[in-house]
Amino acid sequence: MAHVEFRTCPAQYRHWRLATDGPVATLTMDVDEQGGLAPGYELKLNSYDLGVDIELYDAVQRLRFEHPQVRAVVVTSGKEKIFCAGANIRMLAASSHSWKVNFCKFTNETRNGIEDATENSGQTYLAALNGTASGGGYELALACEEILLVDDRSSAVSLPELPLLGVLPGTGGLTRVVDKRHVRRDLADYFSTKAEGLSGKKAVAWKLVDAAVPRVRWKEAVEERAVALASTASRLPGGVAIELTPLQKSRTADSITYSHVSAVIDRDRAIAEITVTGPSADAPASMAGVYAQGAAFWPLAVARELDDLILDLRTNETEIGTWVLRTSGFAERVLAHDALLLDNAGTDWLANEIVLYLKRTLKRLDVTSRSLIALIEPGSCFAGSLLELALAADRSYMLFGVFEDADPEAAPAALTVGAMNLGPLPMGNGLTRLQTRFFGDEAGLAGVEKAFDEPLAAEEAEKLGLVTFAPDDIDWEEEVRIAVEERSAFSPDALTGLEANYRFVGPETIETKIFGRLTAWQNWIFYRPNASGPDGALRAYGTGKRADFDRKRV
Repeated sequence: MAHVEFRTCPAQYRHWRLATDGPVATLTMDVDEQGGLAPGYELKLNSYDLGVDIELYDAVQRLRFEHPQVRAVVVTSGKEKIFCAGANIRMLAASSHSWKVNFCKFTNETRNGIEDATENSGQTYLAALNGTASGGGYELALACEEILLVDDRSSAVSLPELPLLGVLPGTGGLTRVVDKRHVRRDLADYFSTKAEGLSGKKAVAWKLVDAAVPRVRWKEAVEERAVALASTASRLPGGVAIELTPLQKSRTADSITYSHVSAVIDRDRAIAEITVTGPSADAPASMAGVYAQGAAFWPLAVARELDDLILDLRTNETEIGTWVLRTSGFAERVLAHDALLLDNAGTDWLANEIVLYLKRTLKRLDVTSRSLIALIEPGSCFAGSLLELALAADRSYMLFGVFEDADPEAAPAALTVGAMNLGPLPMGNGLTRLQTRFFGDEAGLAGVEKAFDEPLAAEEAEKLGLVTFAPDDIDWEEEVRIAVEERSAFSPDALTGLEANYRFVGPETIETKIFGRLTAWQNWIFYRPNASGPDGALRAYGTGKRADFDRKRV
């Protein structure tokens, strides 16, 4: 697979059309059969690959920032009698295991973003299934708040992955059927083993869709429901739309550079050293200044750049297994930008959207299968929203004192717990990263909260449990070197499992089920010979041959 670029815009779309009409937007899926990311498969029946999903993700983002007037989004198909056949089977069969894993993960994250827009942005999504929705196509519909299905005696919804392909619906289908749509367990079991799915009144009765509409009333019914959803959606007021201008990005074989985020890749050690730079100027005095800066406003720019970097490294650099996280800049400026957003997030749509974008980007970091090590040094600005990077790390090192040989007059490293760390940026488990860190330790969490808004030096930060180790400059280089090099010596598969288990504690949610349970099972099933072996179901699909299953349950 060639290098994948996640930056796009509506003018470059090959598979989607985005149109707005007052408070209602329509996203029409009309996949170009010859528009696959790689040769060897055709995207028939509105099936999709990563390229199709990249455009969908971009459209969802632009709706939130560039179309603040939109209250309802209709997701439908531009093809006759077919909504979407799901992920392209030929693409999956030909793809490496790591590609399938990253593909499913990104698709899941996009579905979660649709639900987040409905829940928190006042943009309610309506799936208008003008034809059959199977597999990932139905999973896309499940991410929407409501589902309308055309009742024409041929269109159905189905999750045929198990009976036809020997795998699972890997983008949240099983979880959303029972946890979100509250389909009874026994009915869900039958539905997920019935390749042809269900249609009409039975699909409504089983809660798989909200309404089945005769084709003669289809257009009228969709318009009526979209207008009704738009009239009840609550979107915050605020200023003008914000154009998501093209990201300025420079990429070489060993570096990726944006305005505020950069990564240097060391292929010999299999690490990427990522640095996030704090604001170069003070925060605007009011939201008017934020609107004036637009996409260049530091928190929004950082969220976009870090988002793109995570996707780039995760997809294109699968052998770079350790990410070293650093920050550089002035903590007080980070905290001032945070304060401006939080002071207005409840009354201004743009402030709310930027906080939500930061939340989603950090969640993407949480579910990324890379070892994360944070280094807190003099000149760092791990404060507020940027402290979340250190709290997301699997391990953190904070220098005690200064580097005597390099800059003995430097101010010692410090970190600051801010308002952003106490609620606005929850993880997929519904807890903040501080609550996750101190799960079951109420006294420890209370001690950290008492230190709110105070710069903490290494000794105090280590005492409070905010960092893992605080070596002095004599031991710093050796301890960091050992930490980084030992990660490269361990099994990447075992590390992925280790990190995923430790990062999420406490309550289970739809998100943790999808990423921690369903995705793990799906990844294992993908790799097994019953699915991907020479006689497995994925290989046999469409050939007329039956899969040859190893019947042992494991």
